[in-house]
Amino acid sequence: MDRRDLVERARRGDHDAFAQLTAADLGRLYGAAHLLLGQTEPAQDAVQDTLLEAWRGLPSLRDASRYDAWVHRLLVRSCYRQRKWNHPSDSAFGRDRTTDGAFDAVEDREQLERGFRRLPAEQRAVLVMRFYLDLSLADVAASLGLPEGTVKSRIHRGLASLRAALEADARHPYRLPEGLI
Repeated sequence: MDRRDLVERARRGDHDAFAQLTAADLGRLYGAAHLLLGQTEPAQDAVQDTLLEAWRGLPSLRDASRYDAWVHRLLVRSCYRQRKWNHPSDSAFGRDRTTDGAFDAVEDREQLERGFRRLPAEQRAVLVMRFYLDLSLADVAASLGLPEGTVKSRIHRGLASLRAALEADARHPYRLPEGLI
């Protein structure tokens, strides 16, 4: 069945159609929320709030083809409401260490995540939507209710800030506090 047809059926109250939409989107929504919030539980809460809000608001969605942008906007707003948004903790971005010899990859990932956490929420949101969710600039702008030029500048500033953070980490590598080893 066509995605637009599923949206139309869900708009009319079809629980099965909404369940199919949710199943198709859940992984991407959770991944984006986790990137934005940096922690598992707040990300799960944000996705749950998003889906509940989507179900309740779906009958008022005028254009079924705008469903994805609309749901992404709901997700970002839900993430903004989460308390942890502006206070990422050291446990953010799951510290899953692998045992398959990929320590360098894990270390690089953690360095990238530390730099990402330093970005303002607005920059994180556009970077996640553009590069993780792979949305076009127009879709990011529509999802956030921003002009496309604003999205472009936030992406540019976000990437520049991330680059600067990575370069700073390279000059001053992360060291464990004394006495931990």
